[in-house]
Amino acid sequence: MRLIPIGIATLAATLTAGGAHAGTWVIDPSHTNVQFAVKHMVISTVRGHLGKVSGTLNLNEQDVTGSTIEATIDANGIDTRDAKRDQHLREPDFLDTAKYPTITFKSKKIVKVANDRYTVLGDLTLRGVTKEVTLEVEGSPNPLKDPFGNNKIGGVAKTRLNRKDFGVNFSKVMDNGGLVVGNDVDVIIDVELVQQAVAVR
Repeated sequence: MRLIPIGIATLAATLTAGGAHAGTWVIDPSHTNVQFAVKHMVISTVRGHLGKVSGTLNLNEQDVTGSTIEATIDANGIDTRDAKRDQHLREPDFLDTAKYPTITFKSKKIVKVANDRYTVLGDLTLRGVTKEVTLEVEGSPNPLKDPFGNNKIGGVAKTRLNRKDFGVNFSKVMDNGGLVVGNDVDVIIDVELVQQAVAVR
């Protein structure tokens, strides 16, 4: 069984936070996860996740839709709980991580749908191919302080990608015409960000 994750990045553009808390927010890799799901032989779904996520949200104080987010995902960290399959996914048939070790996302436009919901359009780069993708984002409406006094915000971003858009074409056709590896990849990004302290001059 083979599958292709497309993390997209993340990006969990959880640019949800309240406008009073402007500035730079950094993705907390310990509490951020990129998961994916793809059909196997049309009859079941294989799920897994990618590696460490890093990135920055520059939050616009007056207008959240003017914020930007960039994220980088470690493609080598792919894990589907099957070492042999994971190794194949790192090879040129799929992610080709020796040549393209990371997946990146850079936002281009943010549209507010509701108080805690946004549509984020941005460029996802996978295997050296850059395509515009749309993330549906839901996030916490206000920052919270963690036990250490850090301001935190978080949320979840979802999208569906076609792996062939990024040049990942490997698969096999079964006797009934179905694909061993589905083309559509569902991606869920759970993200948490911490506000960077403002330097005192």
